[in-house]
Amino acid sequence: MSLLAVSNLSKRYRRGGETIVAADDVSFHIEAGETLALAGPSGSGKSTIARLVLRLAEPDSGRVNFEGGDFLALRGAVLRARRARLQMVFQDPLASLNPRATVARVLDDPLRIHRIARRTERPGHIAALLERVGLPADVALGAIHEISGGQRQRVAIARAIATKPSLIVLDEAVSALDVSVRGQILELLLGLQAEERIAYLFISHDLGVVRSVAHRVILLDGGRIAESGDARAVIDAPQSAIGKALVAATPRLNRSIPEAI
Repeated sequence: MSLLAVSNLSKRYRRGGETIVAADDVSFHIEAGETLALAGPSGSGKSTIARLVLRLAEPDSGRVNFEGGDFLALRGAVLRARRARLQMVFQDPLASLNPRATVARVLDDPLRIHRIARRTERPGHIAALLERVGLPADVALGAIHEISGGQRQRVAIARAIATKPSLIVLDEAVSALDVSVRGQILELLLGLQAEERIAYLFISHDLGVVRSVAHRVILLDGGRIAESGDARAVIDAPQSAIGKALVAATPRLNRSIPEAI
């Protein structure tokens, strides 16, 4: 049984009298320890599908099975408890995290909300989380807006892994970073995956990054799956029109990032 199984997921929005098709009969699965990438041009439905999987939006139709259960059927306390196993890292941590909160407060929240550690134990857990993502313990004292972009994204990853998730959704999580910092964050993600068998739903418009870190890729166009398969095979020889256009628009596929596991 797959860790995540999405079946016939559809979502439409009404905007200014126009119907926007954000997801149209989308189906896919992710296994434990696997990285599946969703790639496509702006407006292709990548982020909407991520929001549907996370239940930040509700689909018009379709099913989302997570860890063997119907994720869309969960409500209340049961849903909150299950969310601990399904986390997200956004593109901009300044928008997704309270910029004026200290790093310690940001990391304390999931430990407190999900009752992972008692109050007296949390400082030790926070220090251990910072160490896991390559940050010194004294970073905990600083505010989110006071640390660098790369450090903020490491904190966001630390927050995501605090609840010991089996799946993390990464929505353009490295696209705003400098190339050198991007490589470091990707290495961190690959290392965590190797150690913990965390699965990633990796959303990106950068096919070079996708080719380097993903096991499989889905290319989206207008909310529909245009092509899917082994990430390197699809990107090296795309068969769909949108795949060929995306590859042609990528000046140089980034091969310098470590190979996906």
